[in-house]
Amino acid sequence: MHRKGLRWGNTLILLFIFVVIGLILHYRGRTKPLVTFWNDVKSVFIYQERGKSSTNPYKNPEPTSNDNVASDDRTSSEAKDDRSLLEKVGIGKTSSSEEPEETTSSSSNYDFANLKDFHLPAIGSNDQIVRHRKITLRYREQYEQADWVAYKLTNEEASAYLSRDGNKFVPDPLVGTGSAITSDYTRSGYDRGHLAPAGDFNLNPTDKQETFYMSNISPQVPDFNRGIWNDLEQKFRQWAQRDGFLYVVTGPVLKAGLPTIGQRNEIAVPEMYYKIALCVTDDEPRMIGFLMKNEFSNQNLKTFVVSVDEIERLTGIDFFPKLPDTLEKKLESANTTKGWFSARN
Repeated sequence: MHRKGLRWGNTLILLFIFVVIGLILHYRGRTKPLVTFWNDVKSVFIYQERGKSSTNPYKNPEPTSNDNVASDDRTSSEAKDDRSLLEKVGIGKTSSSEEPEETTSSSSNYDFANLKDFHLPAIGSNDQIVRHRKITLRYREQYEQADWVAYKLTNEEASAYLSRDGNKFVPDPLVGTGSAITSDYTRSGYDRGHLAPAGDFNLNPTDKQETFYMSNISPQVPDFNRGIWNDLEQKFRQWAQRDGFLYVVTGPVLKAGLPTIGQRNEIAVPEMYYKIALCVTDDEPRMIGFLMKNEFSNQNLKTFVVSVDEIERLTGIDFFPKLPDTLEKKLESANTTKGWFSARN
């Protein structure tokens, strides 16, 4: 009887050891493994809806017979709405969907933040600008992806939870020249990586689905997309919860000569990605920029902080041009984490 109890005890100890080893192997590539583990635990016990699906949200789904067709695979009524919008705007350089009137949070005391399209980078006369309900992007046809996506990330969106079950990667019906299609990524070895993350839009299913338009997708190394890039996305949501809201601009660094993937379209594979945040809810505005290689990393997020001037130099994009000139120069030349990282965030 004593030996039987001893055997059970040894079995439980061995099982515990195997579980610990498994957790270490699973989370070892994350910037903050304990934080990531705790977030996963909360997703199981707090967000009950997440338990309904065991699918990997980053997995490249294999194409169905319709994947090579550049059409919107949502419900017929939603697709009809998109067709009617295209008929209204035509196949021009600038396209937009119905966009709710944006109101600026009362916690911002800066008049410049009330300017129309304040958060958008500088736009040229020949740029193909696509406006969805919450995100606006500039589509670069020669690279088959956007080089910037801009939006306002609010505390309400960042604090809520909305399942991504049922969301599908689909071509963007508002890209006049035609966006990439999902099968361009099939068996390429790259993830369909979000620029504006689906996790930033949790109040309206339509807004979340629009992040799955292929115009908002870029080829990312799986360990990058699911690792350090995901860590940065979570960090931005934490900051939005703390600060009330942020203006975010994100995208790839595009240039001639990049390798390509794609069965029907030639999609450039970026070497680097950037993400910029502007906070205007403090006594003084703050801005921070990140520049990351498209590869696995277990470095601390602070090591990727660069000045926005550096990102502008690499991309040729003029960010936040509607800021007062003196303030824009001050914020974009700074390479600092002051006011961003803290013990909690």
